[in-house]
This record gives sequence, structure tokens and C-alpha cells, in this order.
Amino acid sequence: MRNYTTAPLPFMGQKRKFLKQFKPALKGYSPTAIYVDLFGGSGLLSHTVKSIFPQATVVYNDYDNYRERLLNIDKTNALIADIRQILTNVPKDKKVPENVKKMILERVANEESKSGYVDYITLSSSILFSMKYVLNLEQLKKETLYNCVRLSNYDATGYLDGLEVVSLCYKELFTKYKDLPNVVFLVDPPYLSTDVGTYKSYWKLKDYLDVLQVLDGTKYFYFTSNKSSIIELCEWIETKTPMSNPFKGAETATMNASVNFNASYTDIMLYKYE
Repeated sequence: MRNYTTAPLPFMGQKRKFLKQFKPALKGYSPTAIYVDLFGGSGLLSHTVKSIFPQATVVYNDYDNYRERLLNIDKTNALIADIRQILTNVPKDKKVPENVKKMILERVANEESKSGYVDYITLSSSILFSMKYVLNLEQLKKETLYNCVRLSNYDATGYLDGLEVVSLCYKELFTKYKDLPNVVFLVDPPYLSTDVGTYKSYWKLKDYLDVLQVLDGTKYFYFTSNKSSIIELCEWIETKTPMSNPFKGAETATMNASVNFNASYTDIMLYKYE
């Protein structure tokens, strides 16, 4: 099984930079447990668990339909290969002139009408400034384009091998597995107070608080950031109300993450064995 250290296609919020902390922490859990990735995202956590524990049952909740992007990877590669040719005379990471932009937009429009599918998230990482994404052609037309095209094709061979792939509301999936023995939940919801524009649904504070219920009495990995203040909130709840703190007794790992040259935040992973 090929071991991917990053998701094969771009995905906002994938945990590739956290794998150095995630992998050793994972060794404290059972190699034959059931691992349920409630917010599967790009599937990188699910893939990593399966690569380390081949005998484990790993359930990847592909709520954002990342599979569709993987299934269309050949179309995406063909489109980007043509854009690479269009950008031959544009220096790397430089602004695309208007006449060249027009050619790119025509090629994208042609792809959409011909095949009926364009992976705008992957396309965005090729022709938009870092961390900027669009979801359709009309949005793309309004953006300044840059030559950020990679030189090699995307490849996802074997990425989802061995995973049980579902697409359910995380609450429904949690209910299905919460009473079974030897279950570990991977809980990586969209972060509070960060950009969630490429996700399927909009999250409010209540949604983030609802997620904490899956941590009560379970074995888990939970991901958040210092921008959410969710840990401090739970500590406040514990001291000011009769409610318990779901993070009490959990191990913590952190990692600094940069948004751009001027902004950064701290990613946080909490995990509990029992």
C-alpha cells in the first residue's frame, strides 16, 4: 500500500502537517480497533490509520464528496496540462496577463461544457494566489490569476484502498458506532473562526458545541485551533456549571500554522485513550 503523506488533491484543512504528531500518538491505540473518521475531509487521517494499522476497520465519512474529485483526476490533469501550455511564457508565481487569462477562462469553459466537470478547488491551487479558492467559473472570472501550476500530474493510486467509505451526517455515523466496543473516533470538524468556504455546509457556534458530545466517554482524536477558544470554553463550563469538560485527561499536541506572511495560529490535537 502506498503511504501518502499529503492528500493527492488540494483540500483546505487537511492534516498533512500534523502527521508527525498523529502517527506516534496513534501507536497508543489498538491496531485492530474500529476507527471512525466523522469528518473525513480529504481522507488523509483515514488513509494514515489504515497504512499504520492494516488490520483495523477504518470508516471514512466522505461528506464533502472528495471521491468525486479523485474519480475525475484524469480530466483535471488534462485541463491543467493545457493550462500549463498556455502559461509557458508567464514566469512562475507571477500575475497572468489579461490576454492569457482570457485563454485560460475559455479553456475552463470548454471543459465544463464538454465533460460537465471541473475541479475548481484543484484548479484554484494552480492559478490563484495561495490559499484562495473559487467554486465556479463566474467566481474565477473575477479573480486575478497567477502562474502557480505544478509541473507533474496528480495521482491518487490506491489512496482509498481498504477504507469503508460512507457519506452521512456525522451524528448519524456516531450513533451507529458509539455503543460498539473498541471504537476510536477521529473528530476534525471545520474550525471555528476560520474560513470554511470550500466545505459543504455553514457552521455556527452551536454546531461546534454539538460536536463535543461525541467526545463524552469515548476514545478520540480531536482537532481544533487556538482561534476557536473551544478548550477555554470547556474549562469555563466545567468550573461554572455542573457539566463536565470533555477534554479533561486528554493528551495535547500543538503545531504552529501560517496563513500568510503576517498571520499565524496554533493547531491543536487532543487525544484520549479511554
